[in-house]
Amino acid sequence: LRRPPQADVAGRSREKLRAVLERAAERLGKAAPGDEVGVLLCDVGDAGSLAAMARQTRVVLNCVGPYRFFGEPVVEACVENGASCIDISGEPQFLEGMYLKYNEKAAEKGVYVIGSCGFDSIPADMGVLYTKDKLKGTLTAVESFLSVKSGPEGLGVHDGTWKSAVYGLADEANLKKLRKQIGYAPVPVVGTKLKKRGFMFYSPEFKEYCITFMGSDGSVVKRTQRYLHTEFQQTPVQYGAYVTVGGLGSVIKLMFLGMLFLLLVKFNFGRKLLTKYPEFFSAGYFTKKGPTQKQMDGTSFTMTFFGEGYSEGQDPQSSKPNVKICTEVKGPEPGYIATPIAMVQAALSLLEDTASLPKTGGVYSPGAVFSKTKLIDRLNKRGVEFSVISKPEV
Repeated sequence: LRRPPQADVAGRSREKLRAVLERAAERLGKAAPGDEVGVLLCDVGDAGSLAAMARQTRVVLNCVGPYRFFGEPVVEACVENGASCIDISGEPQFLEGMYLKYNEKAAEKGVYVIGSCGFDSIPADMGVLYTKDKLKGTLTAVESFLSVKSGPEGLGVHDGTWKSAVYGLADEANLKKLRKQIGYAPVPVVGTKLKKRGFMFYSPEFKEYCITFMGSDGSVVKRTQRYLHTEFQQTPVQYGAYVTVGGLGSVIKLMFLGMLFLLLVKFNFGRKLLTKYPEFFSAGYFTKKGPTQKQMDGTSFTMTFFGEGYSEGQDPQSSKPNVKICTEVKGPEPGYIATPIAMVQAALSLLEDTASLPKTGGVYSPGAVFSKTKLIDRLNKRGVEFSVISKPEV
């Protein structure tokens, strides 16, 4: 019999880690966490402790954000000490910064550093690849629409996500500089160019207003499409990410909060206010405690993908798209249930689907590293479900 791999939890406080393990054991219906889970003490402020942790493992799952403040020491320790690393960052500047700094070194060491393996951006990135796989012909453009439904208790999000958004928006100019430094090869537009929508618009399909999705999905999907085009000459897919926000009342509330947020985020004192009082400035959605168990149990998400492309034998350069497809990724509450499912299944794919991974290590987006693995099958079995809603129609 093959012995299951040893799993450890790592962090700064032995007491808090023990409490987390006890809570997990309780949820799993066990009396105690069991000896199969070890406890390692380490701190992002102590490089030696991170190196000691990385030397003992094959994969580190890093859940500590905002990653712009706490992420790099973990990536560095993993790359230097030969461990792969997965995180759940939705911060493009961190994700692309790690690519610039560590891609070559990770390739040299044969380790995989994969960011955004949570809700940002596995449903979007793998959803585009799934849509591409299900279209007979050539997929050239996809728009995704995220809808989050909550129960009577409403929605709740931890303020760590809020902080990431505050500092990310404040620092947008540096993201442009970073991309110049990386010197990305332009991704060719194949087929009819996807129309850019306004920041807010009405969707007849959903009978709701929608806004541009502000997370990392757009940048992550683009990185995957660039990689697949450069490495395997696959046709790159154009992509737009949106989120449904409801009726006119929701739109007015959102516009007011959005304008206030964009005004305050420009100034140091404004950022301090936003991070100190997340609940006030987000109308109660973001809190320092995060969602309650009841809120999590009552929440779910659906991401709908509308794809268009060209049937087999049709030339994308000389005609309009002539096939459409609609697919969907559905799952439980995004931040605290779907995200750990996605992260753990990504780690298992990395450990078990080794023959299907890219030949060399490096810093990758999820779709780039998992496109040939069984990740979608794994997610389907655990409640993050991919399906075709309407078959390609000519």
